[in-house]
Amino acid sequence: MNVTVGNRARHYRTVDFDVRHNTVRLIEQRLLPHRFKVVATPDYRATAAAIRDMVVRGAGAIGATAAFGLAQGVRAFRGANLDRFEVRVATVYATLKAARPTAVDPVNAMDQVRRRMTQGGTVAEQQDLALAAAQAFADTNVQECEAIGRHGLDLIPEGARVLTHCNAGWLAFVDVGSATAPLYAAQAAGRTFHVYCDETRPRCQGASLTAWELAQQGISHQVIADNAAGHLMQRGEIDLVIVGSDRILARTGEVANKIGTYTKAVLARRHRLPFYVAIPLSTIDWEMGSGRAIPIEERAEEEVLGAWGLAAGNKRTWVRVANPTSGARNPAFDVTPPELITGIITPLGVFRPRQLGRLRRRLEGSEIR
Repeated sequence: MNVTVGNRARHYRTVDFDVRHNTVRLIEQRLLPHRFKVVATPDYRATAAAIRDMVVRGAGAIGATAAFGLAQGVRAFRGANLDRFEVRVATVYATLKAARPTAVDPVNAMDQVRRRMTQGGTVAEQQDLALAAAQAFADTNVQECEAIGRHGLDLIPEGARVLTHCNAGWLAFVDVGSATAPLYAAQAAGRTFHVYCDETRPRCQGASLTAWELAQQGISHQVIADNAAGHLMQRGEIDLVIVGSDRILARTGEVANKIGTYTKAVLARRHRLPFYVAIPLSTIDWEMGSGRAIPIEERAEEEVLGAWGLAAGNKRTWVRVANPTSGARNPAFDVTPPELITGIITPLGVFRPRQLGRLRRRLEGSEIR
């Protein structure tokens, strides 16, 4: 998407790779919306830390970052011994996989890279193939998000009032986004609509990231407190909900997404509103059989007990809000059952949650399984 910094607009991808310096280039999302900055991670450990510490976040974005991080780690290997090289590949893979366990995109992305690497007979060939596969994953991510926009366009009628949760925009992917893709397509088609952005406590990705994106794009929107959604639904001021996902189980149709998604799905069902989940194919987990088995990341309690903001002198500052002697629980995700979901917007069309398993036959022979 285009970003306006000062008076200059320029196109950026959330994740990119500097071949010459073997670095992964990322938009530093913790500084938004107050400051726009691109950072470079010098090695695969720093890339894993950027995923873990949420310099970069969002399913597709961390998938592409992990793919580039794997290529980065294997390209740094010196020597021609394939056995030692395989040890290096396994180490890099495990480090990046552990950075954020709930999302399946990093695993699917790195598995795609590793499959492509097996076509090389030497270390040098596998290193080149790793980078080519990582770039292919990133490019495919953009193409799939564009396709999500085309398939989701008809869900955004003229005058629609749409609720989003967290950030499933272009910042959460390489470009375009999943939940925002139908919105951008509707804007391009000349439709007028309004978006309510859940603030999405505790990290406030809706208030800081989705709202920033929509403001950059010139889309009508307002930030609401997470607990205001039910009130607006009750008063008939929301027409549909579109969210993203970090993992969808093809076998059951269960959806893991940012904490609070399940709550919005329950509210949408209570008020007979359509609830859609938008995903690229890399977000599908083909093997796991139960939402109970999804690893739910528990993050630091400080995220719940306080908040980051901009203090005097434009200094980014954390301020404690909660009682000083209290602790906190901070599960980062929840799981929404399929019966609460109207449809899954994918690059191949809109499906019922329990229909996702049928896609596997259509994907036979493709890079994404």
